[in-house]
Amino acid sequence: MCQVDEEYNGLLESPVASSATKKCNKCKETTAALVLKPGESLCRGCFKEHFVHKFRAMLGKNRIIFPGEKVLLAVSGGSSSCAMLNQVQEGLGQNAHKKLRFKPGIVYIDEGCLLGQSTEKRQKTMAQINSLFKMTGFPHHIIPLEMVLNLPPSVLEPVHLATDDPAGSYKEAVDHFMQSSPVHSVDPRVDRSELSALTDATNPQLIAEAQTQTLQELFSRVKTLTAKEDLLHTLRRHLLVSTARTEGYSKLMLGENCTRLAVKLLANIALGRGAQLAVDTAFCDPRYGDIVAVKPMRDYTAKEISLYNYMWNVPYVFIPSLETKTADKSSIQRLTESFVVKLQVDFPSTVSTIYRTGEKLQTASVTEDIERAPLKCLFCMCTLDTALGETSAFQATLISEQLSNVGTTPMQASLRPDTQTKCGAPCDQQDGEEHCQAQAVCCSHKGGDSMNLESLLCYSCQQTVKDMTSVEFLPQYIMSEAQRRNRRSQIRHEISEFLLTEDGDSPSIKADS
Repeated sequence: MCQVDEEYNGLLESPVASSATKKCNKCKETTAALVLKPGESLCRGCFKEHFVHKFRAMLGKNRIIFPGEKVLLAVSGGSSSCAMLNQVQEGLGQNAHKKLRFKPGIVYIDEGCLLGQSTEKRQKTMAQINSLFKMTGFPHHIIPLEMVLNLPPSVLEPVHLATDDPAGSYKEAVDHFMQSSPVHSVDPRVDRSELSALTDATNPQLIAEAQTQTLQELFSRVKTLTAKEDLLHTLRRHLLVSTARTEGYSKLMLGENCTRLAVKLLANIALGRGAQLAVDTAFCDPRYGDIVAVKPMRDYTAKEISLYNYMWNVPYVFIPSLETKTADKSSIQRLTESFVVKLQVDFPSTVSTIYRTGEKLQTASVTEDIERAPLKCLFCMCTLDTALGETSAFQATLISEQLSNVGTTPMQASLRPDTQTKCGAPCDQQDGEEHCQAQAVCCSHKGGDSMNLESLLCYSCQQTVKDMTSVEFLPQYIMSEAQRRNRRSQIRHEISEFLLTEDGDSPSIKADS
């Protein structure tokens, strides 16, 4: 039997050297100031060099952002996006090594209406954000989330651009930029007096109260926090893309870090977005065509960003979200985050393992022909993953769902292709057409064709809409685009027998033969 009181008792507890006495693993000279992970201790100077190098190396090796190009930085006020803003600001300095050469702008979306914040509270938050942005000298845009209700349907139409050789195009852009400015690149920061004043639309006092109520009513119709967060992410991305197009930006820079992407990868699998994992977690997200979203912070963990912000006093603003102060099991996203973060405490390689696994995912190459381009989801703009055969697992899931449902709710009826309503209310000959036009969702009782909203969504977005008790408060641009796609599909079906196939025969002749 082991005797812990023997003379070898002291050998059981091996002394661990304090981090204050450790030397930096990189320079081997200075005392370490922090420990990133077990076995990796760095001093302040080496840590900053390591942090800055990762950011500029991520942009340099991908060669997505060309010199002189306008890039819109999506800053939420949190630690990760503010660290990204700090890196861009330092990279544009005159004495910066491997200086950045693009022209940045900043956008912030105020989501205070969903949290029930008063106008005074929202103004206070926007004043803090405005003062933070003015310190950078970059042009900035502060946009309330209510502006998503005024977006045009064109935001859901991906713009297909001609694709050239990326390496050749990048070299040509660099040569042209160096010839136009041989000594120093143009400082994208402008004089504060030249910055355009905030438009009336960015003032929460001037936002129509009806728009705020409509947006709040929309989210009140969503039953689960999981669906609310997914819908908010979709609307936020639409507003960012629309702002980038309106202001003339060609790239959208997001502040998602490695920890966030690891959580997002597992949460998307649980939400049924397995087919879109490669696009959602990759450095480059080209789903919108002309506006390409990039994630330069994807190699940083949340711990690295917090340490950097603390040691170099990077300012950021805490802004609550839908999941603030919620329980771990309140949503799939929240539960996944709690699982990954708690596992990371005991197993420091958890986040990096999930992240590196996601890096290996790739999407199948698709044709850039507009006529043959794959159908896009009406919400997330990813390729539809529901156009599968009758023997697929997706069809089996649908059959099981239909067999398990007892009865039909109005919302479920509005999603079925054979229903005659889209808002859940019957269309009669007296007030049906007027009611449908008022809701901007339902079909006309004369035509008898209904808007098959389900066929325009991917599997995960279908689940989000099914968690809504009604779709009547969806933004008008979504419903208008859905009606346009359905009309186009109906017309194509009507003239299908007159169209020629690739071999020159019409479908009807080919079927008869």
